[in-house]
Amino acid sequence: MNRILNILIVVACGVLLSGCPKKPTTVPPATSGQTVAGAQAGGATSGAAAADSGRATPLPGPTAAAGGAATTIYFDFDSSEVRPEFAAAITAHARRLAADRTLRVRLEGNTDERGSAEYNVALGERRAQSVKRALLLQGATEPQLATVSYGAERPAAEGHDEAAWSKNRRVEIVFLGGR
Repeated sequence: MNRILNILIVVACGVLLSGCPKKPTTVPPATSGQTVAGAQAGGATSGAAAADSGRATPLPGPTAAAGGAATTIYFDFDSSEVRPEFAAAITAHARRLAADRTLRVRLEGNTDERGSAEYNVALGERRAQSVKRALLLQGATEPQLATVSYGAERPAAEGHDEAAWSKNRRVEIVFLGGR
């Protein structure tokens, strides 16, 4: 029975990963008022295959409206722990979400290029879930938050050194607007 379950899991992973692009696509970080390609804003999703060609437009000025907080949370190598310097940014976003229950965000988990595709998708999901937990603890609600992991498929910086990798280990908080 365990062998059959293992085979089914491997086949399911293969199907999910077969839809991933072979060459990473560079996507600039989301900025205020910029249209961002990404996953559907529906319920929480995970995995690079969850992304589609839908378009989402962040609300005007998410950075300014969140008290100057960053819309990108960076992580240490091989870690999904939110660094202390981003606590204020997460608090500001949580307050904004708590103040307006119609707002929704997509938390986009990303990794650097090191590691297997499967590992990177899982790490990107853990990072997105980590930011989600922090937002929930500070007043956001579950229906307001969707997660997606792009793994290493959407690097913010090209390169094969720590300078590029450190910019790619991130969760982008993309405001989607009201329901």
